[in-house]
Amino acid sequence: MNREKPAAPVAASRGPWGLAWRRLLRDRVGIAAAVVVAAFLALTAASAAGWVAGDWSRETGVSYAPPAFLGPGGDGPPDGRLPRAEGASAAGADATGIADPLAQALAEIARIEATGVDASHARAATLPFGADKWGRDVLAKTVKGTGTSLLVGFVAAARAVLLGAFFGAQAGYLGGRTDAFFNWLYSVFTAIPYLLLVLAVAAVLDRKGTLTVILILGLTGWTGTFRLVRADYLRHRGREYVLAAEVSGASHARRMYVHILPNVGHVLLVQLSLHVVLFIKAEVILSFLGFGVGVDTVSWGSMLNEAQSELLLGKWWQLAAATVAMAALVTAFSLFTDALRDALDPRLP
Repeated sequence: MNREKPAAPVAASRGPWGLAWRRLLRDRVGIAAAVVVAAFLALTAASAAGWVAGDWSRETGVSYAPPAFLGPGGDGPPDGRLPRAEGASAAGADATGIADPLAQALAEIARIEATGVDASHARAATLPFGADKWGRDVLAKTVKGTGTSLLVGFVAAARAVLLGAFFGAQAGYLGGRTDAFFNWLYSVFTAIPYLLLVLAVAAVLDRKGTLTVILILGLTGWTGTFRLVRADYLRHRGREYVLAAEVSGASHARRMYVHILPNVGHVLLVQLSLHVVLFIKAEVILSFLGFGVGVDTVSWGSMLNEAQSELLLGKWWQLAAATVAMAALVTAFSLFTDALRDALDPRLP
């Protein structure tokens, strides 16, 4: 008697997100870029917790201390100690040999006035990536500025994408006068060059700070997301699954945000990653022009702003540190965005 062989188990089919994840893992450049972005995020978290660069504002070196690989410069003594004031004796005694109680205090005041630095503690003549005018470590400032730039990039991008998705959903699904109004608003915002629009909003708000930068970029950067989401909603609102939801009694809001929105989620994800890169660069431009973060906050843009006068003196290390950090993050995020867009494209194998 022949027994029938059991049927081979059927492999479970992957969903769209599973296929996207498999395509992403095949992209080695995208994975390497994701590792770099993750390293920047981990550095930002460590800085926010105070484990790294918590004392970035502390004056640890002499003014314009060069990087360690260049050796001590000419801006301060080799040992980091400040020189004595001229005419001050070592023991603070007058000609009769009687100690003057005010001599030491006057000598200290003279040293501070001559050097512009408090001599209560020795300062390093060199630092790993040099120091700025006030003797603050450039490496610590760069690490702390990473957190500021990433905070602005992510939060402002989330605000802009949410606004663009909401406006696009309303215009594309409802149509009629609603669509006409949002198209008019889109035309107004896109008729003005983006940088001029950002500077105009910054001038109107007339306030510096991280939250102000986030508000400015979030209010001006929604137009690209609006255009794409509106087009997708126009295409999806007449499809069978939306009509079936209407027949079953689903409300307009449920059809818009429960049935259609998941089908355009990949667009929002790609737009979010693109806007993070755009807004990091925009924050740098705003801070460089004086419309960005406050004086008590460090960012890559504020570092580049300070580096303008330093370059005239031949002090290039703060400019180099901020530029290299920004270029590394922006390049890695751009490559990761390209890999993510390819992974979410259902037309690719």
